[in-house]
Amino acid sequence: MRLTIVGTGYVGLVTGTCFANTGNEVVCLDLDEAKIEALRAGISPIYEPGLDDLIKKALRARRLHFTTDRTTAYDGAEAIFICVGTPSDAEGRADLKYIFSAARDVAAALDRRPPPAPGELPPIVVTKSTVPVGTNAKVKELIRSLTDRPFAMASNPEFLKEGAAIHDFYKPDRVIIGVEDKAVGTELRELYEPYVRQGNPIFVMDIPSAEMVKYASNAMLATKISFINEIANLSEALGAEIEEVRRGMCSDSRIGNQFLYPGLGYGGSCFPKDVLACVSMGTDSGTPTALLKAVHDVNQAQRQTFIQKINQHFAGELADKRIAVWGLSFKPRTDDVREAPAINVVRWLVAQGADVVAYDPVATETFRAEVGDTIRYTETNFDALDGADALVICTEWSEFRQPQFDEMATRMRGRVIFDGRNCYRPEVVAEHGFTYYSIGRRPVHA
Repeated sequence: MRLTIVGTGYVGLVTGTCFANTGNEVVCLDLDEAKIEALRAGISPIYEPGLDDLIKKALRARRLHFTTDRTTAYDGAEAIFICVGTPSDAEGRADLKYIFSAARDVAAALDRRPPPAPGELPPIVVTKSTVPVGTNAKVKELIRSLTDRPFAMASNPEFLKEGAAIHDFYKPDRVIIGVEDKAVGTELRELYEPYVRQGNPIFVMDIPSAEMVKYASNAMLATKISFINEIANLSEALGAEIEEVRRGMCSDSRIGNQFLYPGLGYGGSCFPKDVLACVSMGTDSGTPTALLKAVHDVNQAQRQTFIQKINQHFAGELADKRIAVWGLSFKPRTDDVREAPAINVVRWLVAQGADVVAYDPVATETFRAEVGDTIRYTETNFDALDGADALVICTEWSEFRQPQFDEMATRMRGRVIFDGRNCYRPEVVAEHGFTYYSIGRRPVHA
């Protein structure tokens, strides 16, 4: 198929690149000239394992094209995927201005095209951005008000995990397609069939249900994270060990073990936004979502619970203390720092007068853009430890898993670790003379 991808953010770029590498002719449209020039040179604006190589491969095959020209982008497209941002306010209500701007451009493009030949399927306008339930209907209404050319609407929410997006696209757990017309569903099913040959399902359903699936899925996963963090805090207060609790609980096949690891809570661009969007949709529809409001509140409070462990250990005296921070991205294998717990922790440390020295394998520049140079950054994780009074771990990068504790002790001035991701076994840390605080487990004192 000839596809147009509107927007070269995380979703648009991964989607367009993966479609192009399975034989489709793809044009990616973005209005940022500098970004498009970089992409034409095979340089991705985001860090995602494997993405750069796939972009270059598709460019060499001349199946992937990048442009800022709307006429070129929409010319002859059989399906137009809207993948623009939907930023939200503090209450989770999505700003749909980019969605509606894209819809206006689509209407203008449809007006420039000849009508479909008899029996030919009209262009399909696919909303892939995460949007509130009912948005596709508004997009359809807007386009219809601006052109009398035929088109079809579809919803195709994305389920790409940052750090594993290529795998998720090529081997999805499921594909969700919302349509009004059976023929449109058949067309999009054929587009996605190469990715589900391992037997995973393609679900074709009505558009409002497809819109809701994305929110319901992310809200469920966020709920599991907040649940285990609340149980971890309760376990710690009562003298139970969360790892033992978790293992016993997760052996129940009805519960499973996915997303049930205690830590600093969820971050990123999806879970925080989507949970709040559900809360806002509930408020606006007169159907309060009390559980999801609590999920959000628990998640935000988890960061403060961790911060209080640092504060209590130092008796509130952090001025002039040197604190090393390992991990700045909201999760491993990404440079995304949106809603990252490290932001809360670092800003609090700086506000207390601490000298913060931080390391992250890939997220230094994105973190610096968010927090600035109020802290120092190092080239290696061990360089951040020199003269440090404590180490704080905010992201569980693989390279932090088996450090040389003897060298850590030599480099650090103090011997205390605050582990927000439960990377280590407490008894191992204690053997090396460290005081160790983690999540849902009794502190170990040197």
